Amino acid sequence: MKQSLITLALAVCFAGTAGAAMTKDEYKAQKDRVQADYKAGKDRCGALKDNAKDICKAEVKGKYEVAKAELEAQHEPSPRHDAKVRSEKAAAAHAVAKEKCDDLSGNAKDVCKKDAKAAFVNAKADNKVSKAGVDDRKEAREDKNDAMYIAAKERCDALKGDAKDGCVADARKKFGKT
Repeated sequence: MKQSLITLALAVCFAGTAGAAMTKDEYKAQKDRVQADYKAGKDRCGALKDNAKDICKAEVKGKYEVAKAELEAQHEPSPRHDAKVRSEKAAAAHAVAKEKCDDLSGNAKDVCKKDAKAAFVNAKADNKVSKAGVDDRKEAREDKNDAMYIAAKERCDALKGDAKDGCVADARKKFGKT
């Protein structure tokens, strides 16, 4: 599977530098390869147990969705396809991060999930900014700030009393939530 992904990545890089889209036959061959890699990855996950299996499935599914988006971006280059690649990468990273959080418990699990969500919101906002106007950029900054504030506030929940109050106050100040 790793060799196939490397082959696909090299094909994308070299074809991208040539400045030409793929032929239909090249596209079909790459699409079949992506499908085969996905099936092989799913089969590999079948041998695992519990959350390791869930993490593996999320990784394989994410790689598959990213590879499909990258293939489309190379087959028919466009800003829309480039944005789709960035979006799929963010979604894949978020899915894997959420699954990894399931190995934790209590506040550590809550913080992990909030951090994963913040990273996802940041990636989505960055993608939005890359194709946005001024108003959208402002909205994206606000979305990122809100997500980071929520994650910081969640970390404060592990504390008690004055330490917790101070932590929340610092988070409010840092993220402009007065």
